[in-house]
Amino acid sequence: MQRVMPHQKVKLAGFNNLTKALSFNLYDFCVARNESERQSYIKYIGERYSAKLVTEVLTGICGIIEAQVLAVSDQDYEPWGASSLVLMSDIKGGGVELPPANVSMHLDKSHICAHTYPDFHGGGTICSFRIDIDIATCGEISPLNALNFMFDKFDADVVVMDYVVRGFTRDHAGKRIYMDHQVKSIQDYIAPKVLNDYYCVDLALQSDNIWQTKMLRMNQNTPSYFRDPVDANSPEIKHYMEEINREMRGILHMWPD
Repeated sequence: MQRVMPHQKVKLAGFNNLTKALSFNLYDFCVARNESERQSYIKYIGERYSAKLVTEVLTGICGIIEAQVLAVSDQDYEPWGASSLVLMSDIKGGGVELPPANVSMHLDKSHICAHTYPDFHGGGTICSFRIDIDIATCGEISPLNALNFMFDKFDADVVVMDYVVRGFTRDHAGKRIYMDHQVKSIQDYIAPKVLNDYYCVDLALQSDNIWQTKMLRMNQNTPSYFRDPVDANSPEIKHYMEEINREMRGILHMWPD
């Protein structure tokens, strides 16, 4: 782990102590009809979702939620997979703004981490890729504001999002406050043009400050699920799309194989 700035105290007086945690789990799918297509997908995943590129996305999230990066740690794995951890400071909610630096990331009152999980099941035709992004913030930072940015940066066939607000802060009269912003559904923070492509299911436990949204892509571009050019109208390709949709529904509803 590398700090951007030397260790120093960050002012907390008058700070909003609510903790807001967003878990963003995204799945991408591909049909691999032979070993060549399988290796092509593995190479694609390794290049597009390397630790360096995932870290760049996390840095972008920090900018959107008005957090300053303090330090970063990332790692690629063999034979595949990557992780990235970013520590940040909430400038908007009372944190001290630190001088700019040329090194990557870390946050003092908040953090973002991401892990990738490629799944190339031996002998299977359907390959999948999952990335988990967890954003934990305190102060006035709202991680929900970064959702559209994440949809723009990642291909998403199945998405599961969980949002939880925990702890309490106090108003000027000393009264405990358990929620400082209104949330009816996570969907309210997602652009309509994104939602139009998905079937969505919501869970809302308002009294417990817990929300979940699951999303399944309905607007599909068939050739994009194949590594080589295909005829989207051929019976063989339609059969493969039925298989991939069965896999997607299974993961959305947590069915066994």
